[in-house]
Amino acid sequence: MSKHVLLNSVEHLDLKVITSRGAEFGDNVWFTPTFPQEFRSVQAHYPIFFHKDAATGQFFSVAVFGFTHQENLFLQDNNWQGYYLPLTVRRHPFLIGKQAVVEDGVEHIQHMIHLDLDSPRVNKEQGEALFLPLGGSSPYLDDVSAMLQTIHQGLQDNTAFIDLLLQHKLLESFTLDIQLDDGSKHQMMGFYTINEDSLAALPAEVLAQLHNQGYLEAIYMAIASQSNIRSLLRLKNQLNASTVA
Repeated sequence: MSKHVLLNSVEHLDLKVITSRGAEFGDNVWFTPTFPQEFRSVQAHYPIFFHKDAATGQFFSVAVFGFTHQENLFLQDNNWQGYYLPLTVRRHPFLIGKQAVVEDGVEHIQHMIHLDLDSPRVNKEQGEALFLPLGGSSPYLDDVSAMLQTIHQGLQDNTAFIDLLLQHKLLESFTLDIQLDDGSKHQMMGFYTINEDSLAALPAEVLAQLHNQGYLEAIYMAIASQSNIRSLLRLKNQLNASTVA
């Protein structure tokens, strides 16, 4: 369950947020949304693929942490193993909400910080304070605000990025067949990747357009990130071996 409320310094003055990682905090996810501005950091550690929302049909970019639902191979001993933490994971239990504000008789939509009060991270005893004793935002909350703004802009940009990928037929579905050291076999399905043949066949003017928008680099980052599948396999084999031992 979630209970999203508009954050304010009156009702929530004494609240704190636990920033430790752990399955008990909901970090046992096998992928999370990402966006082109984050690809450089993400691709150093995680495969970047594309996922299609079954309900809306919309595609989005994702950083992948495991091979199956609720499997995060980077989350071990209740610690994220020193890797870059994607912003859409770090932002919990916060999110951006919209609120209509009237200024000079004109209604504007403002983006405001909301908090999930039912998150196990939220409490009054331990963690990062949200507000100073007299009610001003804490440095932690200022960082959260900047992070949420980056995510909001990044996901908007990601929509334009995906639209161009679809326009130029650069996405293709794939199935990854893996065999682990213990002999077990698995299939990773439901994701899309860059069709490198279609990319190579693009006219020079389209490549120039993608380059000028910063999307050509993002495409190559996504392709390069696929080598991190080997890291996932290594972590999966290590996990299986430790379970047997």
